[in-house]
Amino acid sequence: MKPIDQLLMANKAWAKERTDDDPQFFKRLENIQTPKFLWIGCSDSRVPANEITGTEPGEIFVHRNVANMVVHTDLNLITVLEYAVHYLNVEHIIVCGHYGCGGVKASLTNKSFGIINKWLRNIKDVHRFHADEVEAITDEDARVDRMVELNVQEQVMNLAKTSIVQKAWRERQAPHLHGWVYGLSDGLIKTVCDLPAGTRIDPLYEFYE
Repeated sequence: MKPIDQLLMANKAWAKERTDDDPQFFKRLENIQTPKFLWIGCSDSRVPANEITGTEPGEIFVHRNVANMVVHTDLNLITVLEYAVHYLNVEHIIVCGHYGCGGVKASLTNKSFGIINKWLRNIKDVHRFHADEVEAITDEDARVDRMVELNVQEQVMNLAKTSIVQKAWRERQAPHLHGWVYGLSDGLIKTVCDLPAGTRIDPLYEFYE
C-alpha cells in the first residue's frame, strides 16, 4: 500500500472509532467551533498541538509556520489572528516553540537557504537583541535551546504589539498571551513567559482609537 493510501485508510479507521465511541461527535463539530485557545506553533511534524496538549478537535484554533513566528507582514498569520481574536473570541493565545528547532538552528549560521533566508532573518533579529547572552553560551545545543526560548518571548511580545490584540484587551480584557517551549526528548511543555491581558508595553507600540 502506498503511504498516501495508508493515510486515507487510517482516517477511515479513526472516523469509525470516533463514531463508535460517540455517535454525535461529528454532528457537534459540524455546526460550530468555540475554541478557547489560538495556538501559534512550529510546522515541525513532531509537535502536533492537539496531541501534546491532550485536547480534542474543536478545542484549539491552530496556525503553524517555521519557528512559530509572529511577523507583522505575514498576511496569513495576521488573518488567523484577526479571526481568532475578534470572531472566535479566544481567551488565550499560545506561542509554542520546541527545543532543537531546525529553523532557529539555521538562523544561527551563515548558510544560505534560498528564499527561506527572508524568513530566517526575523529570527536573526532576535539573536541581535540578545547577542551577548546567546554568544556567552559555549555549548551549541544549549545555545540553540536558549535562542528557542528567547524567540518565543519575542513572538509573544510581537503579538502584544498588534492593534488586533490591543483592541481586544480594551474591549474584553482578553486574550491572555503565553509563551511555551515543548521538549522533544521528554514530551513536556515549559512555560517561558506570560502576558496577562492589558499588560503595558513600550508606549511607542501602543495604538489608540
